[in-house]
Amino acid sequence: MKHSPQTRSVRFLQWLNFFLADVQTGLGPFVAAYLVSSGWNPGSVGFALTFGGLVTVAMQTPAGAAIDATRRKRFLLITSLGVLVCGAILLIQRPSVASVYGAQLLIGGAAPFLAPTVAAITLGIIGNAGFDRQFGENQAFNSAGNVFTAILVAWASYKFGYRAIFVVAALFAIPAAACVLGIDDRQINYARARGISVEKGSGKAERISDLLRDRVLLKFLVAVLLFHSANAAMLPQLGEMLSRDNPRAAAPFMSACIIVTQVIIAISAAWLGKLASTKGRKLLLLLGFGVLPVRGVLYTLVHRPALLIAIQTLDGIANAVFVVVAILVIKDRTQGTGRFNLAAGVLATTVGVGAALSNAIGGLLIQKLGYRASFLGLAGVALVAFCLMGVAIPETLPKLAAPEDAIEEA
Repeated sequence: MKHSPQTRSVRFLQWLNFFLADVQTGLGPFVAAYLVSSGWNPGSVGFALTFGGLVTVAMQTPAGAAIDATRRKRFLLITSLGVLVCGAILLIQRPSVASVYGAQLLIGGAAPFLAPTVAAITLGIIGNAGFDRQFGENQAFNSAGNVFTAILVAWASYKFGYRAIFVVAALFAIPAAACVLGIDDRQINYARARGISVEKGSGKAERISDLLRDRVLLKFLVAVLLFHSANAAMLPQLGEMLSRDNPRAAAPFMSACIIVTQVIIAISAAWLGKLASTKGRKLLLLLGFGVLPVRGVLYTLVHRPALLIAIQTLDGIANAVFVVVAILVIKDRTQGTGRFNLAAGVLATTVGVGAALSNAIGGLLIQKLGYRASFLGLAGVALVAFCLMGVAIPETLPKLAAPEDAIEEA
């Protein structure tokens, strides 16, 4: 059976999400446990992760603007993958300050170009009407890749040691690059990929200052900042806590936690995309934001590894909702403006700022007051994020939003 060029491009796009997850998972949550097992103290680990987060923060918004501007989106993805491989090679070496911070510089600098570019290509191929569903399916493939890599990394690290994690990550860049090349460049509508309503004859992007006048968008970004200030450090802290007493078991435990989270995302992401397109964004976001403070408190009450892994179901719910619905809110608020990727870059910057703050605050709380105080402090921040989402942010899906909310500006 012959498939159309668009169908083939979508297939390659889905598998690209799978293999990008393979690369990024190997270079993400395992780094903290790797450094602790190599003799780094929690504060030093926190600062190293914070440095990588700050590099990402510095690059996210410019990356969004660059993605809006360029027609060479596939080349951008290939280049970013190459930079990630260089970061993995540095981590394979003995974890000195120079190699770790160099790797964080490369990884933090490349990451901002990956997910936003894939989202832009998706919008350019599928269009606005089908984006919700396709983006959910993309995230399902991404999470399936995370599950696959977590299992493979657990085996590789147990059999060959932590450095094998980064070898695995580097190797998966090869099929990811092949998927990028498999996407038919002619299927990407580059005006549509940046959010310009070509169907309505609007060929120009709006001014950047117009985004700054959107109060709904600004309040949403504040809620996202608080959410990630609470969320980002929780799983790495669990890995650090277990690494102190049983370094050999830390990587399998981290893999199990990631598997639980990513299985939930893989199962629910496509369904969430469909649900968000009919029932709206806000109810789902309240669910995702609401389970995070509960998770933080439970970490202070539970100590058995099996139960800690079970608690990761809450992480799966929170992250499934966020990774799918947050970008849909951005699409809602930028539809027709031609600034979709720039706003997505600002969203990613906000996530990066929150993650950097989370790792720094979490590491300092652990050093001063211990792990329990850190988890409780992060849970308190999550509660504030939930309250803001409930009180200050309206529904953004155009067909469900109140007219005054749909056009709310300063």
